[in-house]
Amino acid sequence: MRLNGWEWIIILVIVLLIWGGPKLPGLAKSLAQSLRIFKKEMKTDEKPKDEGTASNS
Repeated sequence: MRLNGWEWIIILVIVLLIWGGPKLPGLAKSLAQSLRIFKKEMKTDEKPKDEGTASNS
């Protein structure tokens, strides 16, 4: 099931009603920080595999 444009707008309005406008920037900031940490951890997990194959050469 895919959401269309109008459905996203309705969801956004509901979120605004539940959390209110002033709290949304803080929510977006914490979400962005969480994504940055997740990406950083994914990169650090990939490095040992790459370094291990390079040292064997």
